[in-house]
Amino acid sequence: MEQNKPQTEQEISQQAAVRRQKLADLCEAGHNPFEITKYAQDAYSADLKQEFADLPAEAETGKIVSLAGRMMSKRVMGKASFAHLRDQKGDIQIFVKRDLLGDEAYAAFKKLDIGDIIGVKGEVFRTKMGEISVRISELTLLSKSLLPLPEKFHGLTDREARYRQRYVDLIVNPEVKDTFVKRSLILKEIRAYLDEKGFLEVDTPILTPFEIGASARPFYTHHNTLNMDMVLRIETELYLKRLIVGGMDRVYEVGRIFRNEGMDPKHNPEFTTIELYQAFTDFHGMMDLVEEMYKRLALKVCGSLEITYQGKQIDMGHWERLTMVEAVKKYSGVDFNDWKTDEDAIAAAKEHHVELPEVPTKGAILAEFFDAFVEDKLIQPTFIYDYPVEISPLAKRKPGDPAFTERFEYFIDCTEYGNAFSELNDPIDQKARFERQVAERKAIEPECRAQVDYDYVNALEYGLPPTGGLGFGVDRLVMLLTDSASIRDVLLFPTMKPIDQ
Repeated sequence: MEQNKPQTEQEISQQAAVRRQKLADLCEAGHNPFEITKYAQDAYSADLKQEFADLPAEAETGKIVSLAGRMMSKRVMGKASFAHLRDQKGDIQIFVKRDLLGDEAYAAFKKLDIGDIIGVKGEVFRTKMGEISVRISELTLLSKSLLPLPEKFHGLTDREARYRQRYVDLIVNPEVKDTFVKRSLILKEIRAYLDEKGFLEVDTPILTPFEIGASARPFYTHHNTLNMDMVLRIETELYLKRLIVGGMDRVYEVGRIFRNEGMDPKHNPEFTTIELYQAFTDFHGMMDLVEEMYKRLALKVCGSLEITYQGKQIDMGHWERLTMVEAVKKYSGVDFNDWKTDEDAIAAAKEHHVELPEVPTKGAILAEFFDAFVEDKLIQPTFIYDYPVEISPLAKRKPGDPAFTERFEYFIDCTEYGNAFSELNDPIDQKARFERQVAERKAIEPECRAQVDYDYVNALEYGLPPTGGLGFGVDRLVMLLTDSASIRDVLLFPTMKPIDQ
């Protein structure tokens, strides 16, 4: 049996040289595999195994099929050999017999390397050992693999290599492909759910004309024709709400977002979000939508409302709802309602060793208490709502309590998964909040180029209906539903520092 054992660089170099020589010999003989443009594939491994699941050992089917894929193993035994071919749906054994294939073709088969891409034609049967196989009558080399495949590519020491060379990771570790098949299923199911609810999928600009006042740091680029700096978007929100103004009452976007910030197991500089906006509802409507959608996804992707994430049992069928004030009181014993002034809040923060925010107001300090005492307790799905106005520049104030907004975030396994508002539709209030936000940014960071989006304020002046809005990270959701520990495990090509750095 040929095996893909871990090799030294010298061994790989020697093997690569041998493979290149084999390619040169093929070309010289007029059999250059790279000149082949297509292959008539009419069957897949998993489908054949399912179709003939009840076939007894040593039984024939009479069915002739054409398969194509990568050869993952080869066992040569004189006049007959076995190999495994991996196609889009899995692996299947092929039986290669000299008498059936012919002397010249069998000799060519023996020279093939693991990793070569081949097309085969033959009859489906079950071997004496009980394995569904294909007895080959024709074999075509479709692409020569010039580098040997590593076997231990999934080892922890090679994790960086797995992310850098995802193409090798997908070849060697089939379970990795399963994660990305599930990612595709999750996106498909989210779209189906929203489409059924009457939402319209739209696209908004990735390149935007200036930096808004939000705290997220953007990436800058330059547009040569217009001779202007442009910003890669940090959100899709403001364009989507312009569409609500325009009468598109239910819209969503699956959007690539870019933030020039830190990297860790839950953050990558470019990531995918879904933002959606629905006219004539509020943040309670968004809570109901989140709960219904996440239950549907858990059942569809995991087969149960009880899922396991990193060793913890998560009940997606039960969602707790707490205000931020209630949550802070529950887990820290501190009651926001006891603070009469900002100074009271500052004193409480110092007493409980809570970090003071840059602008230490009561509301901002409440949010710091939440970070310090609450977030790491929220393992089961929990909505935290009624956020302070200081940290919610786009959310509508609570009627009767203007210090708070109609906003929620939801948490699973101590991690924030999404953010929603009753959207602020008062253009006068919005303009004032934007201007304050930009002024605060520039006071802390004088060199920042943040501006107020006055065009968005202008849009609001034409009238934004009462609207519920929601944004959530797709990557974290995929992590949850595939039990993946790092965001890099659910991004096909995560951002990496070049090797030479």
